[in-house]
Amino acid sequence: MLVLGLETSCDETGVALYDSERGLLADALFSQIDLHRVYGGVVPELASRDHVKRMLPLIREVLASAGRAPGDIDAIAYTAGPGLVGALLVGASCAQALAFAWDIPALGVHHMEGHLLAPMLEAQPPAFPFVALLVSGGHTQLVRVDGIGQYQLLGESLDDAAGEAFDKTAKLIGLNYPGGPEIARLAERGTPGRFKFPRPMTDRPGLEFSFSGLKTSTLTAWQQCCAAGDDTEQTRCDISLAFQQAVVDTLTIKCKRALQQTGLKRLVIAGGVSANKALRASLEDMLASIKGNVYYARPQFCTDNGAMIAYAGCQRLLAGQRQDLAISVQARWPMEQLPAI
Repeated sequence: MLVLGLETSCDETGVALYDSERGLLADALFSQIDLHRVYGGVVPELASRDHVKRMLPLIREVLASAGRAPGDIDAIAYTAGPGLVGALLVGASCAQALAFAWDIPALGVHHMEGHLLAPMLEAQPPAFPFVALLVSGGHTQLVRVDGIGQYQLLGESLDDAAGEAFDKTAKLIGLNYPGGPEIARLAERGTPGRFKFPRPMTDRPGLEFSFSGLKTSTLTAWQQCCAAGDDTEQTRCDISLAFQQAVVDTLTIKCKRALQQTGLKRLVIAGGVSANKALRASLEDMLASIKGNVYYARPQFCTDNGAMIAYAGCQRLLAGQRQDLAISVQARWPMEQLPAI
């Protein structure tokens, strides 16, 4: 089965072509970072308009790259949620219109299921069951995964998601949007031990997360430095290192607890923050200490992309899942509501 995947949940337009027998044939991505940077964050209306502008050219590009024609496509998978409603509607409308014109099925895909399954695109995919850490700008969740659609939420953030905390903290200390890559870049030049921030909710049992207090601690430290006239580039580097290490340690501690609680030795990390090198290294060390394995997608498939949507949609389409031509998206969509296949 040849599936065209469309991703438009936020500020990246992703298109990919996935073959159930040959794997990923082609993918293309347009990021709107430069468009939104001047505003310090994503502007939903601008995001939607840019998706409209980019979608069809990217589809043509992917088809040409794969050497395929519209008549070769068997189905279309698109992101139906969660995400920005206007942005989601662009992808859903395009998918359903093309599906009607080409007389093929279209299927809405859960954005976070796409992220969770992105490591399946790699040469050595994880086997079920496993624990998944989903870390992005909108989500921080620990999930037990027994199969596609067989998800048990173990814990999640009570306030800011990890990626959101990165972006907000970066803005507080005067860094450009998006903040996550900026903090990671500065952290490489940071002085270890100069600042020490809390590891939220690690001193109590449970698998919930909270990053708002960490964000406040970082702001307080930065304000104290500014008051002392020490608002230098090196201070930003040192604060970035301390903040990143606090997030990494917190995520690592909770992942270890989740693995111990479930008795599993396989961990998948997915979502934009999973591209963070310090987080990957920390989780690799932790899994090595318990003789387990960690899996993640290549960097370009950690952030939003069409390949993960094409893959997730293909698996559900192969299992016989279908839907009508109604255009329906969901800004919020608990992953536990998905049917098992």
